[in-house]
Amino acid sequence: MSIYADSSFVVSLYLTDQHSADSRQRITSAPRLWFTPLHDAEWAHAVSQHVFRGKLSAIEAQQLHERLESDKSAGHWLSVAMPERAFALCADLARRHGSKLGVRTLDSLHVACALEFRAARFWTFDERQAKLARAEGLKTS
Repeated sequence: MSIYADSSFVVSLYLTDQHSADSRQRITSAPRLWFTPLHDAEWAHAVSQHVFRGKLSAIEAQQLHERLESDKSAGHWLSVAMPERAFALCADLARRHGSKLGVRTLDSLHVACALEFRAARFWTFDERQAKLARAEGLKTS
């Protein structure tokens, strides 16, 4: 089964938050998950925000970056390019669902990637994003 995990899921795997136990439990039975440049950019920003807010030191942030890179090198993540049609599909999702669900660009872009990769499941801790994924036929648990 193919699973697309959004950036909130990735962050919860590596940082400790209210969703960490759930993400760590799910990942044990998951195949390799896709990791796009979108994940990379959002990951870097999330870690930087934790440093900015004083929740992580610069050294801890560097260790997290190294751990993620190590996991990518070990094959735990499948590094892939953004799907060619992801941005066009993202705009289409906004036109069809944006006014009803209040989704943001990055929410729609993750769902668009999942659809383009033909994922069966979509893992996120963002409720608006989960609603969009379900509206497009993806299972979210």
